[in-house]
Amino acid sequence: MDNYIVSARKYRPMTFDSVVGQSALTTTLKNAVKSGKLAHAYLFCGPRGVGKTTCARIFAKAINCMSPTEDGEACNHCESCISFNEQRSYNIFELDAASNNSVENIKTLMEQTRIPPQVGKYKVFIIDEVHMLSTQAFNAFLKTLEEPPAHVIFILATTEKHKILPTIISRCQIYDFERMTVQSIINHLKMVAEKENVTYEEEALAVIAEKADGGMRDALSIFDQAVSFCQGNITYEKVIEDLNVLDSNYYFNIIDLALENKVTEIMVLLNSIIAKGFDGGNLVLGLASHVRNVLMARDEQTLPLLEVSQQQKQKYQEQAKKCTVPFLYKALKIMNQCDINYRQSNNKRLLVELTLIQIAQITQPDDDTSAGLSPKRLKSLFKKLTSTTLSKPAVQVAGTESIPVTRSRTKQQQEKEEVAPRKEIKIDTTPQPSNAPKLKLTSLMTTFGSLKNNEQKPVEQEETPTVSQEEQNKFSDEDLQLQWMMMCNRMPESMVGMASRMKNLIPRITNYPNIEVVVDNQILLTQLQGIKSRIKATLARDLHNGNLQVEIRLAEGKEFKKALTKREVFDEIRKHNPAIEKLRMLMELELI
Repeated sequence: MDNYIVSARKYRPMTFDSVVGQSALTTTLKNAVKSGKLAHAYLFCGPRGVGKTTCARIFAKAINCMSPTEDGEACNHCESCISFNEQRSYNIFELDAASNNSVENIKTLMEQTRIPPQVGKYKVFIIDEVHMLSTQAFNAFLKTLEEPPAHVIFILATTEKHKILPTIISRCQIYDFERMTVQSIINHLKMVAEKENVTYEEEALAVIAEKADGGMRDALSIFDQAVSFCQGNITYEKVIEDLNVLDSNYYFNIIDLALENKVTEIMVLLNSIIAKGFDGGNLVLGLASHVRNVLMARDEQTLPLLEVSQQQKQKYQEQAKKCTVPFLYKALKIMNQCDINYRQSNNKRLLVELTLIQIAQITQPDDDTSAGLSPKRLKSLFKKLTSTTLSKPAVQVAGTESIPVTRSRTKQQQEKEEVAPRKEIKIDTTPQPSNAPKLKLTSLMTTFGSLKNNEQKPVEQEETPTVSQEEQNKFSDEDLQLQWMMMCNRMPESMVGMASRMKNLIPRITNYPNIEVVVDNQILLTQLQGIKSRIKATLARDLHNGNLQVEIRLAEGKEFKKALTKREVFDEIRKHNPAIEKLRMLMELELI
């Protein structure tokens, strides 16, 4: 039985033309080989599995080829190419910087650069994962990298360019490798599948390509795993089962149900997804990516941004015709907010459910009750209630203001009323005796005021509470200061700045029941004068004394107190409490 070789090694490119997805870089390297204009140091950087080390080997082989082709490729027939293919070349060295990152390893490498090549033109040193070198090793490498011998070429490869010293980067030609597109990975996997006699579905290869995240090596590794699971017949269902990937049809179904405001069906679908072991957070991320793809599919200009198979593109285009742009924008905003709050949430499933409910209600009409009584429905009810209140004729009660009367009616009742002849209602406008009981409008509207999230009115807009002059309860300074603090705490958010400044003031009883408030600046004095009547009425109500008076004045010069530092405060404490000073001396404490 032959030894099995994984596809990532078996189908590793051997020429520049066989490298996938890096055409610009390979063309530049081939032109350098053809013209003979070679730099002394190259830096290949990019994500994992995109061909950095592979291109370095092909480039090193082409540099030493004795008879390169017109395109700049190695001939594969000369002694240098044959020795490289048989892995016995003495002119090409590979060093793993992850395990050889010390100064001694670099010094050993520098000694090898002095020996000229025996076969070929150059000695090529490929240093992989060069960012793993220590700072001392980088510094020892600097001088040789800047002015190496004429027969030496360095090729450095790294996945983390930002970790390399700028002095190293400035001495190299830099080649940035790109992530491979989904379509290029699919095409390469088709070639490998045909050579391995493996049948496949293109959608299954698309799932593998998306899972690889732009890396060809990862794609080939996943491909081998899928071949083992599917026994040579790669299907879409088996691949998503093997890779534990959520079927994209779930995302299409969720959006279709959301467009129809079918919250119940979405909740059932979500429960089946979670029952299969998928995380709610990953579902939201996948759905957000799906909505983004639908948005891109609406326009022919953005259609190339979809990194999916052709079949998937058609499905996205079909769903994009059903979705409006505002719906997609609002759905993306809702899911982005869910992603932000997901980690901090204690009930993650509830957060996901609320997110899907909000998405399902984006297109819900205000008077639609099929999806349940939503917050939007409640809002529309109160809007209709208010408009009905203002538009219907009023009934006079005891000669007072007109009071609106509202009743909920079914559609059938409304139609009957429209068809049936309306009877004239005579309203008695005869003046009633003055002692007749009156119904106040404010008592009816109290309930509607409580619907606005219990928001408090600003202090200056609230009705002044009335207090009987007969109330003359006794109160002390402690009672006054307590009620003053409670009044500050009850002030609305729009006056939070003034409330915090008022908390620093200490009201005093001067000539009972008169109260004096001393302010230290003119600005605060002006502000308090504007709400003085409200302050007086509030204190009178809370202290149950209708005869108290409030005076607010600016502090005189002698009343201003110097702001003490921490040391001065401590000195005052020590002066009045000798025990504190004794304790400080015993414990040898110093104020910092």
